[in-house]
Formats: sequence, structure tokens, C-alpha cells
Amino acid sequence: CIPLCDYRCQLHSRKRLCMRACMTCCDRCKCVPPGTYGNREKCGKCYTDMLTHGNKYKCP
Repeated sequence: CIPLCDYRCQLHSRKRLCMRACMTCCDRCKCVPPGTYGNREKCGKCYTDMLTHGNKYKCP
């Protein structure tokens, strides 16, 4: 997960926050979408449906 999330979060303004969320999603869904943004649907429902307490998308 680490190299995939590192690439996914490289352009994020809050990289540590992005990495933490990405690692959780990668652990649970066994997937990180390609590219630095978007493409969430490539990881299926697990990745697209995970929400934070504030009802925002958890996975970067």
C-alpha cells in the first residue's frame, strides 16, 4: 500500500492526511486507484462507498 498511496497523495495539499486515509482504504479494500486524483470507480464499491463521519468520501 505505501508506494501506491505515496504516488496517489504526492500532489495533495495535506499529504499526511491523504496518506492516512489512503492507507485505511487500501487495507480495507485492497486497492488504490491509478493516478493522483479521481478514478475511484476502478476500485469498486468498497472504495467509493466508504464515508467519513461528516459524510464526505473517505478515500482519496
